Amino acid sequence: MTRSAAGVAGVNPVAKLGAALLIALPLVLTIDPVSAAVALVLEVPLLAASGVSWGLFWRRTWPVFVAAAAGALTIALYGATSGHVHVEWLFVRISDGSLWLALSTLLRVLAIGLPAVVLFVTVDATDLADGLAQRVRLPARFVLGALAAMRLVETLGEDWRQLALARRARGVADTGRVRRLLGMVFAVFVLAIRRGTKLATAMEARGFGAPGARTWARASPWGMRAWMLLAAGLAIGLLSVAAAVWAGTWRFILGA
Repeated sequence: MTRSAAGVAGVNPVAKLGAALLIALPLVLTIDPVSAAVALVLEVPLLAASGVSWGLFWRRTWPVFVAAAAGALTIALYGATSGHVHVEWLFVRISDGSLWLALSTLLRVLAIGLPAVVLFVTVDATDLADGLAQRVRLPARFVLGALAAMRLVETLGEDWRQLALARRARGVADTGRVRRLLGMVFAVFVLAIRRGTKLATAMEARGFGAPGARTWARASPWGMRAWMLLAAGLAIGLLSVAAAVWAGTWRFILGA
């Protein structure tokens, strides 16, 4: 998706990263349901303006919902006990305190995970690298190396598939799953090292590691929408904390 797209989808990727961090940082300081619930409600307009279809939204965010539910269930069964105990059996002890922590965990994971996933659905790796180098002023060697690594991640799956087909055609390791798995992992590891070495040599030959200022093929524009997105992320974080403090549910995680 191009940067000219409407809504949040066309905003500079660095602004999306910053907004996600501004939302997450206040929420990781406390574990209470009020701050997470307020943040989750305030995130709805932001998620709606992300430009992501409902189908893509559910395909990308279902792991977040599963992780939130699994974490909440675990804490409800084995969390810190306080208040009235509803169920007690072997190591399982469900109490008012564990249920409170489970609800807090469920909302907290959703409030942190959903905007992080949805905002980055429309992010192109090259655009993000341009923004980190041109706007955040990170070292170009680090940014371009990370970008190359991200691009090569996709090739690992294809290497694994081609290697599996080749080994099957030759009848290698038809028996013994553990031996076959270890052999495949080692072979893909060797291929990755060889490809990385060739890529590093090619990049240095093209001047990617040269000292001094470098030019960029594409600019990383920063406009009013980027500032508005950062302001929205900051407002969500501050309002969620203010609501928890006002309700008296603020629970600093280091003191929990």
